[in-house]
Amino acid sequence: MAGLRDLDIRHLVALDAVASEGTFARAADRLGYTQSAVSQQIASLERIVGEKVFDRPGGPRPVELTPIGAHLLEHGRLLLAQLDVIGDELDRFRSGDVGRLRVGTFQSISATILPLLVGPMRARYPHLEITVFESDIDVDLTERLAIGELDVSFVFGDVDPQFESRHLLTDPFVLVARPGQFPPGHVPIADLANEPLIGHHENSCQRINEAGLRSVGLDPTYVFRTNDNVAVAAMVRVGMGVAVLPMLCTEPEDKRIALHPLMPALPARDISIAWRAGRTLAPTTEHFVELAVEMSATVATRLSA
Repeated sequence: MAGLRDLDIRHLVALDAVASEGTFARAADRLGYTQSAVSQQIASLERIVGEKVFDRPGGPRPVELTPIGAHLLEHGRLLLAQLDVIGDELDRFRSGDVGRLRVGTFQSISATILPLLVGPMRARYPHLEITVFESDIDVDLTERLAIGELDVSFVFGDVDPQFESRHLLTDPFVLVARPGQFPPGHVPIADLANEPLIGHHENSCQRINEAGLRSVGLDPTYVFRTNDNVAVAAMVRVGMGVAVLPMLCTEPEDKRIALHPLMPALPARDISIAWRAGRTLAPTTEHFVELAVEMSATVATRLSA
């Protein structure tokens, strides 16, 4: 006798249909098969089991399950019911009713773009579990992404080949000062030589910032460092110093500060959203990526205004 692992789900479907309908002809109509196809499925099932599953009295009388056929049908219906449950769960997963989304981010994205994404995602997928991990150290994000602790992550700079990505926007560095401290428009970086600076602690963005300033001849002197962008703006407002920040780290609507383009311009941050290369994303994750591209385009328009 062949092992029951050779059993096909179609065998159990045919067994259930014939047992329920009483004849092979009616079972075929129910399943949309030919009668010979149903007969072949039952014959194959009996070869696997090694015994008859139906007694066939002939004539108009219905077929009847044998004792082993009845026993097999009882367990087979449990399997079919479980498959229905799995099918329902897959449908729920595709629709976002179940599942999770783990996102890596950094402070400026968390304050600007991420809220534009989480709101619509929560509205469309109310039962989707969304968790966010934030770090201003890019290696923290890419390492977690590489080992599968994150499904997607916002990143800046060149994207490692082990990831696939979509470019979101280019984020320029600007000077943050008090209103009237400098004439409107571009401020030469050389004019900052005697200005106390407020900046971030050592992190990925700050390294890009300082390298850019040094590349044009300015050796920055910091009187205060904090990774809190709100605190940076507060210290600028009270005259402690000026700051050079990516545009996303600022609040252009705040009339208590003035933003100036720099001359020469520092290399801007290229921001992308990334995931592991060669990995199939869940439908909800794919939608999150597309939404990130869409909303980032809106933010990029504001940055260039």
